[in-house]
Amino acid sequence: MGYRGQVQFQQPLPPSFAVKWLMIINTVVWFVGVVIVEQYFLKEPYITLYLGLEPFRFVKDFFLWQPFTYLFIHATSPLHLIFNMLLLYWVGSSLERLWGTRFFLLFYFVSGVGAGILYSLAAFIYTLSTGHPEILVTPVIGASAALFGCLVAYGIYFGEQLVYFMFFFPMKARYFTIFLGAIEVIMVLNNGPVQGKVANLAHVGGIITGYIFIKVWPFINRGGRGQSQGSSRRTKLRLVVNNDEQAKDDKPKYWN
Repeated sequence: MGYRGQVQFQQPLPPSFAVKWLMIINTVVWFVGVVIVEQYFLKEPYITLYLGLEPFRFVKDFFLWQPFTYLFIHATSPLHLIFNMLLLYWVGSSLERLWGTRFFLLFYFVSGVGAGILYSLAAFIYTLSTGHPEILVTPVIGASAALFGCLVAYGIYFGEQLVYFMFFFPMKARYFTIFLGAIEVIMVLNNGPVQGKVANLAHVGGIITGYIFIKVWPFINRGGRGQSQGSSRRTKLRLVVNNDEQAKDDKPKYWN
Protein backbone atom coordinates (compact mmCIF):
# COMPACT_ATOMS: atom_id res chain seq x y z
CA MET A 1 0.00 0.00 0.00
CA GLY A 2 1.19 3.52 -0.54
CA TYR A 3 1.54 6.53 -2.76
CA ARG A 4 4.20 6.57 -5.41
CA GLY A 5 6.28 9.64 -4.72
CA GLN A 6 9.43 11.22 -3.38
CA VAL A 7 10.25 12.84 -0.06
CA GLN A 8 12.84 15.54 0.46
CA PHE A 9 13.81 16.80 3.90
CA GLN A 10 15.25 19.94 5.41
CA GLN A 11 16.84 19.61 8.85
CA PRO A 12 15.93 15.89 9.18
CA LEU A 13 16.02 14.28 12.61
CA PRO A 14 18.04 11.07 12.99
CA PRO A 15 15.79 7.99 13.14
CA SER A 16 14.73 7.05 16.67
CA PHE A 17 15.20 3.56 18.14
CA ALA A 18 11.94 1.85 17.11
CA VAL A 19 11.80 3.64 13.77
CA LYS A 20 15.34 2.55 12.94
CA TRP A 21 14.60 -1.10 13.70
CA LEU A 22 11.29 -1.04 11.85
CA MET A 23 13.14 0.30 8.81
CA ILE A 24 15.81 -2.39 9.14
CA ILE A 25 13.33 -5.25 9.59
CA ASN A 26 11.15 -4.09 6.68
CA THR A 27 14.18 -3.77 4.41
CA VAL A 28 15.60 -7.19 5.36
CA VAL A 29 12.22 -8.91 4.90
CA TRP A 30 11.78 -7.23 1.53
CA PHE A 31 15.28 -7.93 0.21
CA VAL A 32 15.73 -11.46 1.56
CA GLY A 33 12.16 -12.73 1.52
CA VAL A 34 10.52 -11.00 -1.44
CA VAL A 35 13.38 -10.12 -3.79
CA ILE A 36 15.65 -13.14 -3.30
CA VAL A 37 13.66 -16.08 -1.91
CA GLU A 38 10.39 -15.49 -3.78
CA GLN A 39 12.01 -14.49 -7.04
CA TYR A 40 14.72 -17.14 -7.24
CA PHE A 41 13.88 -20.05 -4.93
CA LEU A 42 10.09 -20.36 -4.85
CA LYS A 43 7.79 -21.28 -7.71
CA GLU A 44 4.99 -19.15 -6.27
CA PRO A 45 5.07 -15.99 -4.09
CA TYR A 46 4.33 -18.01 -0.97
CA ILE A 47 5.76 -15.40 1.40
CA THR A 48 3.39 -12.75 0.07
CA LEU A 49 0.47 -15.16 0.01
CA TYR A 50 0.95 -16.38 3.58
CA LEU A 51 2.17 -13.19 5.24
CA GLY A 52 0.16 -10.66 3.24
CA LEU A 53 -3.41 -9.94 4.33
CA GLU A 54 -5.89 -12.05 2.34
CA PRO A 55 -9.33 -11.47 3.91
CA PHE A 56 -10.75 -14.85 2.85
CA ARG A 57 -7.91 -16.84 4.41
CA PHE A 58 -7.79 -14.59 7.46
CA VAL A 59 -11.42 -15.34 8.28
CA LYS A 60 -12.08 -18.80 6.80
CA ASP A 61 -8.72 -20.49 7.42
CA PHE A 62 -7.88 -18.58 10.63
CA PHE A 63 -4.67 -17.04 9.29
CA LEU A 64 -4.77 -14.79 12.34
CA TRP A 65 -1.21 -13.55 11.94
CA GLN A 66 -1.91 -11.81 8.64
CA PRO A 67 -3.24 -8.47 10.02
CA PHE A 68 0.16 -8.14 11.70
CA THR A 69 2.60 -9.64 9.20
CA TYR A 70 1.23 -7.81 6.13
CA LEU A 71 2.81 -4.64 7.54
CA PHE A 72 6.28 -6.06 6.84
CA ILE A 73 5.69 -7.27 3.25
CA HIS A 74 6.26 -4.92 0.32
CA ALA A 75 6.06 -5.14 -3.45
CA THR A 76 9.08 -6.21 -5.47
CA SER A 77 9.41 -2.67 -6.78
CA PRO A 78 11.80 -0.81 -4.44
CA LEU A 79 9.73 2.38 -4.74
CA HIS A 80 6.99 0.87 -2.59
CA LEU A 81 9.41 0.13 0.25
CA ILE A 82 11.45 3.32 -0.13
CA PHE A 83 8.53 5.70 0.06
CA ASN A 84 6.98 3.90 3.03
CA MET A 85 10.28 3.92 4.90
CA LEU A 86 10.84 7.60 4.19
CA LEU A 87 7.37 8.35 5.51
CA LEU A 88 8.08 6.22 8.59
CA TYR A 89 11.37 8.08 9.08
CA TRP A 90 9.74 11.51 8.94
CA VAL A 91 6.54 10.88 10.87
CA GLY A 92 7.65 8.07 13.15
CA SER A 93 10.80 9.73 14.48
CA SER A 94 8.86 12.76 15.67
CA LEU A 95 6.10 10.68 17.24
CA GLU A 96 8.50 8.31 19.00
CA ARG A 97 10.40 11.24 20.51
CA LEU A 98 7.11 12.71 21.69
CA TRP A 99 5.56 9.52 23.07
CA GLY A 100 8.47 7.24 23.83
CA THR A 101 9.29 3.94 22.15
CA ARG A 102 6.74 1.73 23.91
CA PHE A 103 3.69 3.85 23.17
CA PHE A 104 4.82 4.59 19.63
CA LEU A 105 5.09 0.88 18.83
CA LEU A 106 1.70 0.26 20.45
CA PHE A 107 0.12 2.98 18.34
CA TYR A 108 1.87 1.87 15.15
CA PHE A 109 0.73 -1.74 15.40
CA VAL A 110 -2.76 -0.94 16.66
CA SER A 111 -3.23 1.35 13.64
CA GLY A 112 -1.90 -1.27 11.22
CA VAL A 113 -3.67 -4.30 12.70
CA GLY A 114 -6.90 -2.37 13.21
CA ALA A 115 -6.78 -1.22 9.60
CA GLY A 116 -6.28 -4.83 8.46
CA ILE A 117 -9.30 -6.02 10.43
CA LEU A 118 -11.49 -3.17 9.18
CA TYR A 119 -10.33 -3.84 5.63
CA SER A 120 -11.20 -7.54 5.90
CA LEU A 121 -14.66 -6.78 7.30
CA ALA A 122 -15.32 -4.21 4.59
CA ALA A 123 -14.05 -6.64 1.93
CA PHE A 124 -16.73 -9.18 2.86
CA ILE A 125 -19.42 -6.50 2.88
CA TYR A 126 -18.24 -5.25 -0.50
CA THR A 127 -18.26 -8.77 -1.96
CA LEU A 128 -21.77 -9.49 -0.66
CA SER A 129 -23.10 -6.21 -2.05
CA THR A 130 -21.39 -6.32 -5.46
CA GLY A 131 -20.78 -10.00 -6.15
CA HIS A 132 -17.08 -9.35 -6.94
CA PRO A 133 -14.90 -11.63 -4.78
CA GLU A 134 -11.49 -10.51 -6.05
CA ILE A 135 -10.93 -8.30 -3.02
CA LEU A 136 -11.24 -11.34 -0.74
CA VAL A 137 -8.51 -13.39 -2.38
CA THR A 138 -5.94 -10.76 -3.35
CA PRO A 139 -3.38 -10.06 -0.60
CA VAL A 140 -2.86 -6.56 0.73
CA ILE A 141 0.74 -5.74 1.66
CA GLY A 142 2.75 -2.83 3.00
CA ALA A 143 3.11 -0.56 6.02
CA SER A 144 0.98 2.23 4.58
CA ALA A 145 -2.09 1.57 6.74
CA ALA A 146 -0.06 1.98 9.94
CA LEU A 147 1.64 5.03 8.45
CA PHE A 148 -1.68 6.69 7.66
CA GLY A 149 -2.55 6.26 11.32
CA CYS A 150 0.76 7.91 12.16
CA LEU A 151 -0.01 10.74 9.76
CA VAL A 152 -3.23 11.42 11.66
CA ALA A 153 -1.28 11.55 14.93
CA TYR A 154 1.34 13.82 13.36
CA GLY A 155 -1.35 16.19 12.16
CA ILE A 156 -2.81 16.34 15.68
CA TYR A 157 0.42 16.71 17.67
CA PHE A 158 2.55 18.58 15.13
CA GLY A 159 -0.20 20.49 13.36
CA GLU A 160 1.81 23.71 13.10
CA GLN A 161 4.73 22.10 11.26
CA LEU A 162 5.20 23.38 7.73
CA VAL A 163 4.85 20.91 4.87
CA TYR A 164 5.60 21.66 1.23
CA PHE A 165 3.16 19.80 -1.01
CA MET A 166 4.48 19.21 -4.54
CA PHE A 167 7.58 21.23 -3.56
CA PHE A 168 5.81 24.57 -3.99
CA PHE A 169 2.67 24.68 -1.83
CA PRO A 170 3.31 25.24 1.89
CA MET A 171 0.60 24.15 4.30
CA LYS A 172 0.39 23.27 7.97
CA ALA A 173 0.70 19.59 8.79
CA ARG A 174 -2.86 19.38 10.13
CA TYR A 175 -4.29 20.57 6.83
CA PHE A 176 -1.94 18.33 4.88
CA THR A 177 -3.11 15.22 6.73
CA ILE A 178 -6.75 16.25 6.31
CA PHE A 179 -6.08 16.73 2.60
CA LEU A 180 -4.52 13.28 2.22
CA GLY A 181 -7.31 11.66 4.23
CA ALA A 182 -9.94 13.35 2.07
CA ILE A 183 -8.22 12.08 -1.08
CA GLU A 184 -8.30 8.51 0.24
CA VAL A 185 -11.99 8.71 1.17
CA ILE A 186 -12.91 10.22 -2.20
CA MET A 187 -10.98 7.49 -4.02
CA VAL A 188 -12.84 4.79 -2.09
CA LEU A 189 -16.21 6.41 -2.76
CA ASN A 190 -15.51 6.95 -6.45
CA ASN A 191 -13.49 3.88 -7.38
CA GLY A 192 -14.20 1.25 -4.74
CA PRO A 193 -11.87 -0.31 -2.16
CA VAL A 194 -8.87 -0.48 -4.49
CA GLN A 195 -7.64 1.61 -7.39
CA GLY A 196 -5.11 -0.03 -9.66
CA LYS A 197 -2.76 -1.70 -7.19
CA VAL A 198 -3.40 0.70 -4.31
CA ALA A 199 -5.67 -0.48 -1.46
CA ASN A 200 -7.18 2.88 -0.56
CA LEU A 201 -9.67 1.22 1.76
CA ALA A 202 -6.81 -0.04 3.96
CA HIS A 203 -5.43 3.51 4.13
CA VAL A 204 -8.82 4.75 5.31
CA GLY A 205 -8.83 1.94 7.88
CA GLY A 206 -5.50 3.20 9.21
CA ILE A 207 -6.85 6.74 9.44
CA ILE A 208 -9.96 5.60 11.32
CA THR A 209 -8.08 3.28 13.68
CA GLY A 210 -5.35 5.80 14.46
CA TYR A 211 -7.82 8.59 15.18
CA ILE A 212 -10.05 6.43 17.39
CA PHE A 213 -7.04 5.13 19.33
CA ILE A 214 -5.78 8.64 20.06
CA LYS A 215 -9.22 9.72 21.29
CA VAL A 216 -9.94 6.58 23.33
CA TRP A 217 -6.52 5.99 24.91
CA PRO A 218 -6.75 8.77 27.55
CA PHE A 219 -9.87 7.08 28.95
CA ILE A 220 -8.18 3.66 28.92
CA ASN A 221 -4.96 4.83 30.53
CA ARG A 222 -5.72 7.82 32.72
CA GLY A 223 -2.69 9.55 34.10
CA GLY A 224 -0.62 9.86 30.91
CA ARG A 225 0.10 8.29 27.57
CA GLY A 226 3.79 7.66 28.00
CA GLN A 227 4.63 10.89 26.26
CA SER A 228 7.97 12.57 26.52
CA GLN A 229 8.83 16.03 25.38
CA GLY A 230 10.13 16.06 21.83
CA SER A 231 12.07 18.65 19.99
CA SER A 232 10.17 21.88 19.38
CA ARG A 233 12.26 22.80 16.41
CA ARG A 234 10.29 23.57 13.32
CA THR A 235 11.38 20.83 11.00
CA LYS A 236 10.49 21.51 7.39
CA LEU A 237 9.58 18.78 4.95
CA ARG A 238 8.98 18.71 1.26
CA LEU A 239 6.76 15.96 -0.02
CA VAL A 240 5.80 15.14 -3.57
CA VAL A 241 2.81 12.89 -4.02
CA ASN A 242 2.23 11.21 -7.35
CA ASN A 243 -0.90 9.10 -7.55
CA ASP A 244 -0.44 7.96 -11.15
CA GLU A 245 -1.57 4.37 -11.41
CA GLN A 246 0.70 1.65 -12.55
CA ALA A 247 -0.51 -0.44 -15.45
CA LYS A 248 -3.39 -2.62 -14.32
CA ASP A 249 -2.94 -6.36 -14.56
CA ASP A 250 -5.90 -8.56 -15.40
CA LYS A 251 -5.29 -10.48 -12.17
CA PRO A 252 -3.16 -8.45 -9.76
CA LYS A 253 -0.92 -10.52 -7.53
CA TYR A 254 -1.42 -8.15 -4.62
CA TRP A 255 -2.63 -4.72 -3.64
CA ASN A 256 -0.39 -2.35 -1.73
